[in-house]
Amino acid sequence: MSLRIVVTVKYVPDATGDRHFADDLTVDRDDVDGLLSELDEYAVEQALQISENSDDDVEITVLTVGPEDAKDALRKALSMGADKAIHVEDDDLHGTDVIGTSLVLAKAIEKAGFDLVISGMASTDGTAGVVPALLAERLGVPQVTLLSEVSVEDGTVKGRRDGDAASEQLEASLPAVVSVTDQSGEARYPSFKGIMAAKKKPVQSWDLSDLDIEADEVGLEGAWTAVDSAAARPARTAGTIVKDEGEGGKQLAEFLAGQKFI
Repeated sequence: MSLRIVVTVKYVPDATGDRHFADDLTVDRDDVDGLLSELDEYAVEQALQISENSDDDVEITVLTVGPEDAKDALRKALSMGADKAIHVEDDDLHGTDVIGTSLVLAKAIEKAGFDLVISGMASTDGTAGVVPALLAERLGVPQVTLLSEVSVEDGTVKGRRDGDAASEQLEASLPAVVSVTDQSGEARYPSFKGIMAAKKKPVQSWDLSDLDIEADEVGLEGAWTAVDSAAARPARTAGTIVKDEGEGGKQLAEFLAGQKFI
């Protein structure tokens, strides 16, 4: 038997960089370095562990939607151990929201073929966390989300979801969509051998026409959500220093009360 795993990954702006909005109120991705979303690294890791623990032939495809530079995210996943990659790139995708993104991903997943889709719990830029559920709906398959433990056996995906008060044991028959949290296991570092091997692994490039998607279904025109306005965060002001000259405790209490901390 064979198991086809598709891992959705995203190329995101570095959180340590100076991120801001462009003139059209979309995230300006040109003036900041990008990388594979850290939360998606956990999804790649879980796919690799499923492959390593399986008696079946497992093929892992990493899929991303984004600009030319998004290939860097795919190369990182390939160097970790994924087998091949698909990059959906089209100028008309600029400004696409989560609804449009889920449409593109679903069409690409259907075209590629799948038994299991694995996603991170959210992207580190948008942090919406709804794409896995939207994918399951569009693909017409079960979803088992926010797992801290996941395995596949006999055509069933199983996992543990940890909540504040309890842990749930969940399962679904394949095909299915799952998402994993940052508690699912530390992602491995690519080895030198893996980095070199990734250069020879296939990366397919598709555009909207390859997926039978019209331009007005995605991008800013097709977005269900929009940013009306944005303003830079105010610069941090100097803090208040209380010198204890016999009245320090009183001044501190007055300051905390004035800020409604007490």
